[in-house]
Amino acid sequence: MRFSEVAEYFSKVEETASRLSMSGIIAELFSKCCKGEARPLIYIIEGNVAPSHEGLDVGIGERFAIRAIASTAGYPEKKVESDCKKSGDLGTTAENLLLKKAQLSLGSSPNELLKVHAAFLKIAKLSGQGSQESKIRLLSELLNGATPLEAKYLVRFCLGKLRLGVGDPSIIDALSMLKKGGKEDKAMLERAFNLCSDLGEVAEVYLSGSDLSRFSAQPGKPIRPALAERLANADEIIEKLGKCAVEAKYDGLRMQVHLKDGEVEIYSRKLEKMTHMFPEIVEAAAFLPAKSAVFEGEALAYNAREKKYYSFQQTIQRKRKYGVEEMAKDFPLRLFAFDIMYLDGKDLTLTPYLERRKTLEKLVKGNKAIVPSDLIYTDSPKKLNEYFERATNEGLEGIIAKDLEQPYVAGARKFAWIKLKKSYGEMADTLDVVVVGYYLGKGAREEFKFGGLLAAVQNEETGELETVAKIGSGFTEGEMGSLEEMLAKIRTKEKPKGVNSKLVPDFWVTPQHVITVAADEITLSPMHTCGMMGETGYALRFPRMVSMREDKGVDREGRMRGRRSQTRAQILIVSQAIGSNGIQTADKKIPGF
Repeated sequence: MRFSEVAEYFSKVEETASRLSMSGIIAELFSKCCKGEARPLIYIIEGNVAPSHEGLDVGIGERFAIRAIASTAGYPEKKVESDCKKSGDLGTTAENLLLKKAQLSLGSSPNELLKVHAAFLKIAKLSGQGSQESKIRLLSELLNGATPLEAKYLVRFCLGKLRLGVGDPSIIDALSMLKKGGKEDKAMLERAFNLCSDLGEVAEVYLSGSDLSRFSAQPGKPIRPALAERLANADEIIEKLGKCAVEAKYDGLRMQVHLKDGEVEIYSRKLEKMTHMFPEIVEAAAFLPAKSAVFEGEALAYNAREKKYYSFQQTIQRKRKYGVEEMAKDFPLRLFAFDIMYLDGKDLTLTPYLERRKTLEKLVKGNKAIVPSDLIYTDSPKKLNEYFERATNEGLEGIIAKDLEQPYVAGARKFAWIKLKKSYGEMADTLDVVVVGYYLGKGAREEFKFGGLLAAVQNEETGELETVAKIGSGFTEGEMGSLEEMLAKIRTKEKPKGVNSKLVPDFWVTPQHVITVAADEITLSPMHTCGMMGETGYALRFPRMVSMREDKGVDREGRMRGRRSQTRAQILIVSQAIGSNGIQTADKKIPGF
């Protein structure tokens, strides 16, 4: 398939706002694929050259893309920069300038899909002296053989700004629609994807006619983490689960450890490789009595002598590229393992929790750096509450209650796991939200050019980011300056695709950063779109920033990665947990703005 045809379908996708229509267009595009083309096509749609957990980035910045466009179109770089300032999009600039190309391409041939993917893969792997010039040359060669519309998406892809707004759920729907005409195979496709985090591989297996229901977990392919639901108190948890495991909830770094033939890989909750950062965990995992295993836990900086857990802010210092050995001495980690999904050739994800727990305890028995998470088994609300109080008094977040009979529910939030966390002020929990815009400072804040944030949560059904708060407090003066500097780099002229907002901040930003916020309560609001029914949505009352969450993020197309932010459904659950008086009408203007 020629990439020019792919570009035409991308243009159709960009022009539609309906997720169902997007899936239909993508399904039609998949129908044009020859053998071996669906996999790289999916990676490109996702904005990657390989599964995101492999960490390959094309790595061409705007300045180098401008040079490639100027070289191809025959215009001075200043002309490219000038056009970009007008269009606000370097991809559109590439399209415009190639339409009125000042010079003819010599010896160019049309780009095939596989050729484009291979070129971008090569670009991503280039490093060292001269690599930037080689990347510019390879991009120029692709642009030489491109139609104007094709050039638009080639450049956008390089910059990580494809702007299609197509999430993994839409691609999964498209695959099912291609073979079944509807979404009959959606659940099967989702499970396979959750077990390997590689939609390209899933598509290749599915379209080959193999039985996808037999797809299993494998070491080296990160499993999308299971997520917990929440209830308000111990009585509700026991009523829901009966006798259950009640496990200490550690506020640390969630790790998924993969062992295969003595080699160890560690993935974050965002499924990013971080093996080199934690040598003591790698060493401990390599000596486990197994040839292959996949298990997960929460790592905390831990003082074994004083039996003291360090805070998340202290623990997060261990997540770094440099100075690893020094930090390992200052803040040694202990991994509190809480689940196992694979062991010596057997997929355990469908095995009941109680059996998985026993398997895990046997595996890590006697290991000093990797130990089982603390837990009790009970069907008593009183004992659950007592354990909860003990955990929080020791500096932990709370507890996770687990259904003894349930499988490991990869990539989903189910009542197989239920969390109960300590209170923060009036609201029973902090929330993780995505920054989608920011406001200029006024009065005393004017010098910082920063006055506050517009934050959103993700609707899991539509994939949209729905606004839930204007955050004007919780920042130090230093943080205000840092936030303005950080967000100014990702400003956009228009509201990002996939953001649902009635409010218009001074500056929109590409959704990339996640922050933790505390609030007094959840209120009804005519100004925010979270959970909107009619003219009213939900908002956080008196929200304040607690911290940046560097361990969480948003991918290149605006979708949440790793442990998700609060969704519309979770906002509703939190509001119910506050009590019958917990929802009040929000003021139209929040103090401080």
